[in-house]
Amino acid sequence: MTEDLNRKNELKKMELCDSCAGIQRNWRKAPGHPELVQGANRQEKRGSAPVTITSYRCDRCGTAWEYENNKANQQAGWSVVGR
Repeated sequence: MTEDLNRKNELKKMELCDSCAGIQRNWRKAPGHPELVQGANRQEKRGSAPVTITSYRCDRCGTAWEYENNKANQQAGWSVVGR
């Protein structure tokens, strides 16, 4: 519980560039922006099906993002994971 609270406080302190601030989070098929550089992909199991999670990093502000492509969950999509 304390780790989750610390993580939320850390993310609140992060300042995103205008492009990152405009990304719609937690919505599948929402676009990113041109300065996001794609990193590695990984597969994780959600329920009975695997989903692909791709990591990205913003060249402008350094924010680390993950995009979850889960066709069964419309609220999957972009999430900030740190710097």
